[in-house]
Amino acid sequence: MTSSTPAPAVSVVMPVYNVARFLGDAIRSVLAQDFADFELILVDDGSTDDSPAICRSFDDPRIRILRQANRGLAGARNTGIAAARGRHVALLDSDDLWEPEKLGRHVAHLDADPGLGVSYSGAALIDEAGRMLGLAQTPRVGPVTPRQVFCGLGPCNGSVPVLRLAALRDAALPPDAEGRVQYFDETLRRSEDVECWTRIAVTTPWRMAGLPGLLTRYRINAAGLSADVPRQLESWEAAVARIRGYAPDFVARHGAEARARELRYLARRCVAQRDAGFAAPLMRDAIVAWPLLLLAEPGRTLATAAAVGALGLLPRPAFERLLRHVQPGLAGAVA
Repeated sequence: MTSSTPAPAVSVVMPVYNVARFLGDAIRSVLAQDFADFELILVDDGSTDDSPAICRSFDDPRIRILRQANRGLAGARNTGIAAARGRHVALLDSDDLWEPEKLGRHVAHLDADPGLGVSYSGAALIDEAGRMLGLAQTPRVGPVTPRQVFCGLGPCNGSVPVLRLAALRDAALPPDAEGRVQYFDETLRRSEDVECWTRIAVTTPWRMAGLPGLLTRYRINAAGLSADVPRQLESWEAAVARIRGYAPDFVARHGAEARARELRYLARRCVAQRDAGFAAPLMRDAIVAWPLLLLAEPGRTLATAAAVGALGLLPRPAFERLLRHVQPGLAGAVA
């Protein structure tokens, strides 16, 4: 692709780092989109497996491959966004998948509302083999406020939003020592998406809104998830500290609610992995952090508490039978 090629409507940015097992399917899910006016920017973030060869194996003029030394997920996204030529930027992690209608629906959503900076949707959860888990991340449909974005009711992972490039540029952090503009904060190795969405919501006039439907398939890596929960919580707290730096009053007003929702989310992830040891204290701390969680969302909160309690008390076969009965409630509250 040369600079004289007409700019596409959408630049799809896909960070790539040692994901040979899933990468081909992720790329194919982009190429299979009903909406074809896009470029796919594959940012090889210093892979040491077969990922670079898989990137090169696709013969499609819409694909661009960039390679860099490892900078982490935020750094790879920043490299891709800096190279983007589209008026919109779509993000897809290389172990996730899109439904064929995803891009078209988000582009229509953004193009119909000049003040809309971020369009997002829900996500169905899949396992490592691509099988549906019967769980979903179901963020709020329609317009969301900055509080709702910060509290996890807006974009629910890095593979669901399509953003107006102008919104990313308006919210960008100052250039770093290398002169790189950071759209995602590269000091954060995780939860960089939480910080980015919140920064757009609280520092720019751009609005966000969700579309109905589960247009992304979000892969859950079962290996080591529960053992990783403490680091996941630490990374979220680091993101909140960054947000507090530019919006202290905002965090003071909404930090307790946001923390409670994050703790409940992590408790649910532990339930999904059948780890009662982490799930119980997380759920307890969620209620302590913001007791109003029980009033704001009694169904989701009580379903989580019941699942956590049952996991710790019941034998495994009895717990599995119970979970099948309450699965619809759990499915709606994964996020």
